[in-house]
Amino acid sequence: MSTWDVLLWGVLPYVMVAVLVVGTIWRYRYDKFGWTTRSSELYESRLLRIGSPLFHFGLLVVIIGHVIGLLIPQSWTSAAGLSPTAYHVQALALGGIAGFCTLVGIGILIYRRRTTGPVFSATTRNDKSMYVVLVAALVAGLATTLLGVVGGESGNYRESVSPWFRSLFVLQPDIASMAGAGLAFHIHTLIGMVLFAIWPFTRLVHAFTAPLGYLFRPYVVYRSRTAGPATRPPRRGWEKVTGR
Repeated sequence: MSTWDVLLWGVLPYVMVAVLVVGTIWRYRYDKFGWTTRSSELYESRLLRIGSPLFHFGLLVVIIGHVIGLLIPQSWTSAAGLSPTAYHVQALALGGIAGFCTLVGIGILIYRRRTTGPVFSATTRNDKSMYVVLVAALVAGLATTLLGVVGGESGNYRESVSPWFRSLFVLQPDIASMAGAGLAFHIHTLIGMVLFAIWPFTRLVHAFTAPLGYLFRPYVVYRSRTAGPATRPPRRGWEKVTGR
C-alpha cells in the first residue's frame, strides 16, 4: 500500500462523512428556507413529468442495488442459493436498466433546464456543478456495472470494494482490498465521495427531508368561481341574496 492508498481509502472517506454531517447540520440551522429543490414546475411541466419519475424511481433502484451489493456479503447471497453468476446477471438486468433510466431522466431534466428560459435563469453555478458531478457518478456507475459482469474476477467489486466499504463502519478500513480494485471502481468511488461531500450545499439536500406532514395535513379546499358574480356581467337592479 502506498501513501496515496492510505489517504484515499483510509482517510478521505471519514473526511467526506464529516463534511456531510457537519454541512447538513449547518445547512439546517442557518438555511432552513433554502432547504428546498426550488421547484420550477410553474414554468414548464411536460418534460418535468417525464424526466422526474425516470430520475427519481431509477435512482431509488440504484440505491437499493448499492445497499445489496455493498452491505450484504457474497457468502450470504451464496448461502441463500444465489450463485455469483446469477447475481451478476440480475445486477446487469436491474442495475443496468435502472442506471440507464436514471441517466435518461437527468438528461431530460438538464435539457429542460437549459432550453426553458425562466428555468435556466433560476439555475445557479452551484446547480451546474452539482449536475456535472451527478452525471459523472451515474456514467461511472454504469461503467462499473458492465465491468462487474464482463470483467470476471477483476471486475468483482464484492471481493474488493464491498469488504472495504463494510470495514469503514467498524473504523478499521480494509485499504488493501480497495487498493486492489480496478481503476473504474476507484473513479466511481472517488466521484461518489465528492458527490456526498457537496450534497449538503446543493439542492440535493432535500432528499434528507421526508414530507411526512403531507400524510396528515387537512385537505385543501378549492371553491369554483364559475357561477359567481365575477364570471358574468353585472345585472341591473337588486341581486337576490340566498342563505346558506
